[in-house]
Amino acid sequence: MLERLPTCRVVLADKGYDSDAIRRQIETAGAVPNIPPKVNRRWKLCFSPVLYRGRNAIERMFGRLKDFRRIATRYDRSATNCLAAVCLAATVSYWL
Repeated sequence: MLERLPTCRVVLADKGYDSDAIRRQIETAGAVPNIPPKVNRRWKLCFSPVLYRGRNAIERMFGRLKDFRRIATRYDRSATNCLAAVCLAATVSYWL
């Protein structure tokens, strides 16, 4: 998926993506990786906790959308119907 990375300045990821190969691939795409280092890493790379906090809002949004069974199980076969279901779920969950 990183090969199709759109142009961006910073890529946020969790500790599961903390490898030198992934970091190099993000850097060759012209972005800066903001990935917290794993505990077993000897040399801790630079990491901004302030930028990483924004990732939490995105994770909560996906978690809230997955509360809707239709979206979590991907019942819709076409992209148009799936997008419509996501829009309806987002409207219902964020309207309240």
